[in-house]
Amino acid sequence: MADVDGLVMDAVLQGLDLLVSTPLAFAAIAGVAWGILGGALPGISPSISMALLLPFTYAMEPVSAIVLLASTYIGAEYGGSIPAILINTPGTNAAAATVLDGYAMQQQGRGGDALGISLYSGVIGGFVGLLMLVLLTRPLANLALAFTPMSYFALGVLGLSVIASLAGPSILKGLASGVLGLMVATVGTDPVSGVPRFTFGQAGLLDGIAPILIMVGLFAVSELFHQASEPAWGRTSHRTTRIRFPGRKLRRRLIKPQLIGSSIGTVEGVIPGAGGTIASFLSYNEARRWSKSREEFGRGSPEGIAAPETANNTVASTALVPLLSFGIPGSNSAAILLGGLLIHGLLPGPRLFEENADTVIGLYTGLFVANLALLAIGTVVLPICLWLVNRSRALLTAFIYALIFSGIYTINASLFDVGIVLAAGAAGFLMRLFGLPLLPAVLGVVLGFLVESNYRRSLVLSAGDHAIFLEDSIAVGLLIVAVLFIAGSLGMRVWLALKKYRTAAPRADLQS
Repeated sequence: MADVDGLVMDAVLQGLDLLVSTPLAFAAIAGVAWGILGGALPGISPSISMALLLPFTYAMEPVSAIVLLASTYIGAEYGGSIPAILINTPGTNAAAATVLDGYAMQQQGRGGDALGISLYSGVIGGFVGLLMLVLLTRPLANLALAFTPMSYFALGVLGLSVIASLAGPSILKGLASGVLGLMVATVGTDPVSGVPRFTFGQAGLLDGIAPILIMVGLFAVSELFHQASEPAWGRTSHRTTRIRFPGRKLRRRLIKPQLIGSSIGTVEGVIPGAGGTIASFLSYNEARRWSKSREEFGRGSPEGIAAPETANNTVASTALVPLLSFGIPGSNSAAILLGGLLIHGLLPGPRLFEENADTVIGLYTGLFVANLALLAIGTVVLPICLWLVNRSRALLTAFIYALIFSGIYTINASLFDVGIVLAAGAAGFLMRLFGLPLLPAVLGVVLGFLVESNYRRSLVLSAGDHAIFLEDSIAVGLLIVAVLFIAGSLGMRVWLALKKYRTAAPRADLQS
């Protein structure tokens, strides 16, 4: 017990030292501020907000860079509730549940109350998520200490199995998207033989295509292309609203939905592929189920705001558990953060805790500062968000394009990289057009090298005998989990299809 207390005290002291000796606090505050602004802009999701910052983290210290990206995620999850409440437009996917009661309160002249409940619940969810992140990540990472190349290959396959739950309505389209990402990951130099592959004589492709270029193109540029294809970019009317935090009586009433939101957010965040959107709607549904005022839901219920906002802000931290423990990004934003880790040579897993303990402690410290700063920054940034939300989309698009291209060019001072981003953006636009989900492609790009390199190393060790994958108990266990994960996702799809068919059949009989 004394040893545990000593380790905790050492970690606290190291975190305080990082606060005073590095720009950690500044990175956390800046990330939250940028995240709130990005989340408040309709169509600019947390992952896009993080992707826009990713090029600028190259010149930063690893700890500050990771804290900046993670804090942006936290800020964006709250920021998405601002347009959801004010203009009935969720700034992020996870804020879609907040629209149901948030905008209703705005129409009743209680928009300031709704914003206060959102921010108050978001801060609570953030601290609960941070606590779960600290408690769960290291124990799970210790499981990976005995990992071999076969185990890492199986781990990569497990990460790719998430595609089954992220494929959307069509599993075939999800698999097609994942294969496209894996194809992009093979561009460059062979990891074993050193032979150039699919470079087409372009020297800029010898080192492969950096995941950052694909992520910025698929998420940010394709979203701008998609928005430009919309019929009209109308300018909304200006609204003046001030945040009003809940009083003591209302805070007591919000305890139950906040407990529901934080519990569901913890579970959904730890499960790869679940994410804040699912957690928000599940929390909203359960809060309504257990509420004494069910009739208020959909008509301006404070509980209908507290539950989803607590959930999606909890997910913002707990989604990092599988990422830091196993290197499995369970959401778009986690995939961007994984890219940030790899950019600075940081490999998720037990080695991260052994060789880069200061980075992990710095991340925990930065997230603590970010959640503290969220209250103050959320209040201060609101007028700026209101101003930005009411600008024309043409001006916003021009600003974001300038930010993207300047950021990408500064990485290697290469117009070739800018061209790759534009090509990825065009590909992403076509994928959206044909209903192909983007996240499987990103997972393929990010995890492709992990899967291929460890597959090839395993075969080198076994002289080409694939039975080596069955001789490693960890690899066998992970592959079994991957199969179960895929089978569970497919089984759920079949069950939903049968349920839909059974529901539709009686209606068809009645109509006939």
